[in-house]
Amino acid sequence: MNKKDLRIVFLGTPEFAVESLDTLVKNDFNIVGVVTMPDKPAGRGHKLLQSAVKQYAVTRGLHLMQPVSLKDPEFVEHLQSLKADLFIVIAFRMLPQIVWQMPRLGTFNLHASLLPRYRGAAPINRAVMNGDSETGVTTFMLKHEIDTGDILGQERTPIGPDECVGDVHDRLMSIGARLTLKTVNDILEDNLRPIPQEELLQGEEATPAPKIFKEDCEINWNLSADKVHNHVRGLSPYPAAWTMMSLADSQPVSVKIMKVSIVADLKALSPGRVTIDGNDILVDCADHPVKIEVLQPAGKRAMQAADLLRGLSPCTISIT
Repeated sequence: MNKKDLRIVFLGTPEFAVESLDTLVKNDFNIVGVVTMPDKPAGRGHKLLQSAVKQYAVTRGLHLMQPVSLKDPEFVEHLQSLKADLFIVIAFRMLPQIVWQMPRLGTFNLHASLLPRYRGAAPINRAVMNGDSETGVTTFMLKHEIDTGDILGQERTPIGPDECVGDVHDRLMSIGARLTLKTVNDILEDNLRPIPQEELLQGEEATPAPKIFKEDCEINWNLSADKVHNHVRGLSPYPAAWTMMSLADSQPVSVKIMKVSIVADLKALSPGRVTIDGNDILVDCADHPVKIEVLQPAGKRAMQAADLLRGLSPCTISIT
């Protein structure tokens, strides 16, 4: 079979999935359908927001489907009528068995971790938050239990000590597109040797990567400076770490902390204590202070700490 004969349905939603879809299109693969989330109202005007995958599919004239329910009989029937040989899933919702078992060559998923590490919804965030020095992407065959299928391919990349999750996300997006293309070519050439994840676990537990909620993003100043630093960069720029601050003796407000650096040559006196040192905002952690580099008070844009201090009189900040 050549690439023109291989009928592919692509399922994905955010920007992370677009580069892989674009790579397949530019390599002349036959994308017979694209499935993405329905448009959602967003903002004060409740204007309908299209997914990044939909926007791309429309510009390329690809056949688009946006089912409300993946079990809807009309959608399932339509999907079957496409006679796809292969489904590819990237950053989409959980598929029902009737869907992922449909194509004759099966369904594979691109996941943004080195499975079996970080199974779950937030693998990139969790890897950076935990201070990992390496991450990567994995393609694997879908089965009923989420993120547990046999591994088809992996690519690794280091995580720099000061990289934020946004940096890692963008790099994995490109690496993932390359691995997706390689996996499809390996399927075409019958060159796959799937590896059960149980072989890699060797009796150990898989690492979870649960969805991140607002309460998970609050900074715990009782932790070490290193852990606070990892927490902040693992959530920057989105959804962003936060803390409650009083600015110039005002009522406490939620402030997003976008970037910090560790002040290793100073000892902390009391976790959460704020010191203004010229144009610097220092906050004590369990061992050393961190310097807040970039922050975003509620309702305002992200700014350098020095810019915030220039706008405060008197320059008093406390964490509550």
